[in-house]
Amino acid sequence: MSDRSAIEWTGATWNPTTGCDQVSAGCDHCYALTLAKRLKAMGSAKYQTDGDPRTSGPGFGLTLHPEALTVPYGWKSPRTVFVNSMSDLFHARVPLDYVRRVFDVITDTPQHTYQVLTKRARRLRLVAGRLEWPQNLWMGVSVENARELPRVDDLRQVPAAVRFLSCEPLLGPLDGLNLTGIHWVIAGGESGPRFRPVKEEWIAEIRDRCEEADVPFFFKQWGGRTSKAAGRQLYGRTWDQMPLIPVSAR
Repeated sequence: MSDRSAIEWTGATWNPTTGCDQVSAGCDHCYALTLAKRLKAMGSAKYQTDGDPRTSGPGFGLTLHPEALTVPYGWKSPRTVFVNSMSDLFHARVPLDYVRRVFDVITDTPQHTYQVLTKRARRLRLVAGRLEWPQNLWMGVSVENARELPRVDDLRQVPAAVRFLSCEPLLGPLDGLNLTGIHWVIAGGESGPRFRPVKEEWIAEIRDRCEEADVPFFFKQWGGRTSKAAGRQLYGRTWDQMPLIPVSAR
């Protein structure tokens, strides 16, 4: 999981840690947990550490992979890189010194753009002032329903050059969403055999708020049993706006 990605809004993935556990409703049908089980069964070395079966499951214990820190140095052409598609860099069991090592790699490879996404917004906010923030790092939080809107307030206090929201899987309306200080919004429905349907009005309201606030909006998918089952058009068009690069910290 350290090269080309099928995720619509990124180009590559890089996993200096793997493993996680469930913290909110968006984790209920975690794609990464399902994939980790498959990779464990295939003998992949990164996925042999089991987590707490109540929250994570086989092959998904939080594990550091310092040997993976060298991977981006080998990418010669510029890439947009999703950091930790199979984990959460701000998980409580990832030492702050290790987060700094990941940030150092990002600083050392300015030809790439890195996207970090977390559900641990409180820890992110608490440690943000103890980190040096590279200009080529975009920081995001997951916001799957209105209960998680406080994560946006946490993100607003982080001095990242680009701050973004991933409203996927969107499980309810985001009434009261405030986009002050936010530079990009991704939205999408859930996919997989137990997907929870997304409503068009939930997506449309987010799109409208983005237009009002002049924030780029990216609609990833409607979801369904497969991620591409219902396509990704909203009102007859594809919404794949991206933040301007570079964007100075605000």
